[in-house]
Order: sequence, then structure tokens, then C-alpha cells
Amino acid sequence: MADSVMSTLLHSCSQEEDGHWISVSDLMAGLMVIFMFIAISYMRDVVVEKERIEQIAITWNETQEALHSDLEAEFKNDLEKWNAALDRETLSIRFKEPSVLFSSGESALNAQFKAILNSFFPRYLQVLKQYRDDISEVRIEGHTSSIWSRSKSAIDGYFKNMRLSQDRTRSVLQYCLQLPQVQQDASWARSTITANGLSSSRPILLKDGKEDATRSRRVEFRVRTNAEQKIVQILRTQK
Repeated sequence: MADSVMSTLLHSCSQEEDGHWISVSDLMAGLMVIFMFIAISYMRDVVVEKERIEQIAITWNETQEALHSDLEAEFKNDLEKWNAALDRETLSIRFKEPSVLFSSGESALNAQFKAILNSFFPRYLQVLKQYRDDISEVRIEGHTSSIWSRSKSAIDGYFKNMRLSQDRTRSVLQYCLQLPQVQQDASWARSTITANGLSSSRPILLKDGKEDATRSRRVEFRVRTNAEQKIVQILRTQK
């Protein structure tokens, strides 16, 4: 419609009526109509995109709740004996007893942790498969305390812990992917699950703000949905 109005104005400007060009006031009025249609069109696009983002947010929340519910139903009888916890907000399962996971300063899995993973990981994968279209990444995160007795400085200790946490998460991922029960889903698992050593960057704190060194030493399995990616794609199309 804006194109039609502009065409009419240009046609009028090319003709003389009673020997005079179209008046400036009429021209300005026509241009205002064009700008009005452009503004309405832009506002409509903004509303549509806003509604799309809101729908993604609603869908993401529903997916998160459903996934949390399924994980809770699957592992509710095991979490306590594994000394693990399921977090609703981050969709993470945290294994929080360091003496069960690894020997101090080592990246090889303890036998007790292997036994836990034998039960946990195949069932975990079966739950996640139901949401594979909504999952962008499954992160195995290794966390340490800030303590490293043989470090020359705080930054030296941080990077030594970084290397240790990365080696540990790789050990966990390697062990999980070789389990016979998951071989039929190994391709999807390899494309989705990553190993992430985070050193002491996310410590668990006590109420007084000091680091809880024992609880900071942990392994987490965390799910990331693709809702954020979808919103970013919408915002990029608006530029």
C-alpha cells in the first residue's frame, strides 16, 4: 500500500494542474501517510517476533519442567545412596562425594564411581533421548577446590586444577561412551556430550562466603536446551 501511495504522489508531481505543481502541504501529507504505513508494518513485525520469543520461552519452561520430572522419577531412589543431587534450575545431576569419584590429585575413576556410572549413564541417556530435539548440549563438568598444595601461586594452582578437572571429565566421558548398554546411541552421545574442566571457577560456598573445599570437588552432568539458540536466531534476523 505504501508503494501505491508513493506511485500516486510521483505521478501527481509529474503533472501540472492549472499550471501549478502539487502543493508542498499535499506532498508532506502524502509522505506522512507513507511513513505511517512503514511504521505500522515495522511495529507488526516487532509484535510477531516478540510473540515468537515468548512462545519459545513458554516451550522452554515446559520442556525444562518435563525433563526435570522425568529425571527425578528415574533417579529418585538412587540419588541419596549415590550422594548425588538433581537441580531443577540447571537440570544438572551433581555427584558430590569426592572420595567416591577419584583419588586425590588423580584422574582415574574409582571403582565405586564406575559402579555408579554403570547404572546411571545408560538410564540417563534413555531419558534424554526423549528430548533430543530440544537439547543442544549435555555437559560433563569437572570442578575442583582452589587448593593445590604444590602450586607456586594461586594462578599456578588454578591451571593445575584446570588440567586435572579436564582430565577427569574426559575419563568420565570415555568410560560412559564405552559402556555396552549405550552403543546403539553412541553416535548421538558423541555429538551431544562434551567434557568440560572448570577448575575452581565455580566453588561451593559456605554461609559465611568461604569456600567449601570438599563440596567444591564434584562432577556434574548438565543439560542445555536449544531455546537460547532459537531466540538468538530470531534476534539476528531482525538486524
